[in-house]
Amino acid sequence: MNSTEKSLLFTAEDIARQVQRLASRISQDYQGGEVVVVGVLKGAFIFLADLVRLLTIPTKLDFVRLSSYGASTESSGKIRIVADIEINIQGQDVLIVEDIVDSGLTTAFLREHLLTKKPRSLKICTLLDKMERRRIEIPLEYVGLHLAKGFVVGYGLDRNEAHRQLPDIYELLL
Repeated sequence: MNSTEKSLLFTAEDIARQVQRLASRISQDYQGGEVVVVGVLKGAFIFLADLVRLLTIPTKLDFVRLSSYGASTESSGKIRIVADIEINIQGQDVLIVEDIVDSGLTTAFLREHLLTKKPRSLKICTLLDKMERRRIEIPLEYVGLHLAKGFVVGYGLDRNEAHRQLPDIYELLL
C-alpha cells in the first residue's frame, strides 16, 4: 500500500448507515416497479454492491466505464466512454450510481449520454457530494454524504489504483 498520509473522514459504520438510508429511499421511490442500476466503474463498485444488496425492488444491473482523471487528482475535463452499458434502457427507469460527484463534468456527461437512449426516467445516486470544485450543477436525487473539500480514497475510491480496498474513507494529505 502507498505510504501517503491520510486522515479518516468516514468510518465503515458511517458509510453503512448512509447506504442503508439510500437503499430504503430508493426502494420506496421505485416501489411497484423495476430499476436499471448503472454503476460507474471503477470507483463505485463497492458502493454499488452494498447498495443493490439492500434494495427491495427488482433491479437490472449494468456498468459504464468513463475516463477523466488518469493519474491526476483533478478531472481533465475531457471525458470519454471506455465501456458503455449493454442493456437497452429505452422506456426504463434508470439510476446512475456514482462514488463521488466533484466538478460535475463526468456525471453531467454520463447523464446526457444516457438520456440519448430515451429512458423513462433517469436519477443519480452518489455516495459523496463534493462541492469544492463543482463546475456544473446537476440534479442529485440521492446523496449519501457531503464533503466540503479534499481528495478522498477508500471504499472503492482510489489514487492511481491504490487505496480502493480500505473499508473507511480518508482524505489524502497531499
